[in-house]
Amino acid sequence: MFLSDWKPNRADPVPLYKQIANFIRQKISHGEWPLGSKIPTERMLAREFGVNRSTVVTAFAELTAEGLIEGSSGSGTRVVNNTWTVMAARSAPDWDAYTRAGAYRPSLPTVQDINQTENSPTIIRLGTAGPPPELFPTDMLQSILPKLPTMMKSLDYEDPKGLLYLRQQISEYAKKRGIEASPSSILIVSGALQALQLISMGLLKRGSVVLAEKPSYVQSLSVFQSAGMKMAGLPLDKDGLVTDAIPQQKREQKATILYTIPCFHNPTGILMSEERRKQLLTICEQEQLPIVEDDVYRDVWLDHKPPAPLKAMDKNGLVLYLGSMSKTLGPGLRIGWLIGPDPVVNRLADLKMQLDYGSSSLSQWTVAECLKSGLYEQHLQKTRETLQKRREAALHALERHMTGMASWSCPSGGFFIWLRLHRPVSMRALFEKALQQEVLLYPGNIYDRSDHHHIRLSYGNASPAELEEGISRLSKIIQKCGR
Repeated sequence: MFLSDWKPNRADPVPLYKQIANFIRQKISHGEWPLGSKIPTERMLAREFGVNRSTVVTAFAELTAEGLIEGSSGSGTRVVNNTWTVMAARSAPDWDAYTRAGAYRPSLPTVQDINQTENSPTIIRLGTAGPPPELFPTDMLQSILPKLPTMMKSLDYEDPKGLLYLRQQISEYAKKRGIEASPSSILIVSGALQALQLISMGLLKRGSVVLAEKPSYVQSLSVFQSAGMKMAGLPLDKDGLVTDAIPQQKREQKATILYTIPCFHNPTGILMSEERRKQLLTICEQEQLPIVEDDVYRDVWLDHKPPAPLKAMDKNGLVLYLGSMSKTLGPGLRIGWLIGPDPVVNRLADLKMQLDYGSSSLSQWTVAECLKSGLYEQHLQKTRETLQKRREAALHALERHMTGMASWSCPSGGFFIWLRLHRPVSMRALFEKALQQEVLLYPGNIYDRSDHHHIRLSYGNASPAELEEGISRLSKIIQKCGR
């Protein structure tokens, strides 16, 4: 996937192919596309620049004649010369080799494409989780932000565990959800994803086995794998993670920790029942298996409040509890939290200081005031009302366009509908064909590599009209893929 903030100017008397050739020359001469680097394909460039592929072919031919690029069957087109390397006594470093040598694994190709495409203004985002743009809390921020300059003493680094005022507010927030947590047992993180990174780096040895639902959100990330961890899957049913297999899996796999999303699971949308939560905690206590409870979707309930968190029932410090504002206020704030035993929080706070010296002070003060003022709870009510309407729009569109082709369940909260296709398809082909039709999907194989039946649909970001149009387009694409 290739995205660019530059586009050829059709009003310019310079031919389009020459504009594109000049763009590529600048990329090469400025070192942005260094010697040996693979450049985007003709098809990618044509799509991004809104031109015929033949226009890009002509630009490539001119650059090839100049000796700047060279194409070969099977390996794509690469930069073979540039003005710097002509003048330099030594050749440029092989940056491709450096990028391949990094310790942190690259995202899956489909995940990279999703990340690069998600902000395109023309895309119908049928997979994106999180609150829609219409729920951006403008009124709340206009009320809160003017107060902050008189409250904040500086923009200096905060305490290693995060702003004390925010940790006090999260302590009160957690108490309303059944969790007793003093501010000293709370660590502020830059979203729940950073908490997972800290856990993998600070608590687990290389080679440790992490148990998780199959499918699971973490399978689409490289956070555990890049830290040298191995993943082992546990089955799901309508009540959540199936606990019977945990003791055997722990013994056979020598599992070190269990990761779970009990509220409105990503990607399936399943809500773990209260009875299943009790079973899970009891078994993990018996097996002395720590739990990472990822509860970032808890506040996005639509029909009824979910059962109490595992952490609320935890009397032995077994559960590390993750929360976040990304799914309610907005991911751009980059504020989440981890609640756990003091030794764990102290260890991870020290590690976080090594990595980034703490999350944004401005964001921390903003979230603290959102919680303290009571405006956050008001915002949640508006969020639920909006998501209820969008959920209904998505379900009605599925009934109209996907009946006989797929099956699904109505989620009681969160953002996700786990769509199961009756016939298997090539998930990569489906993803690419949908993207060509300006529809962005989250295919099931990014959560379980062997999955050829599922798509994670989200009613969180797309409008009701976009849900109708996107699902209509998707049904036609699936029909073609199945032939």
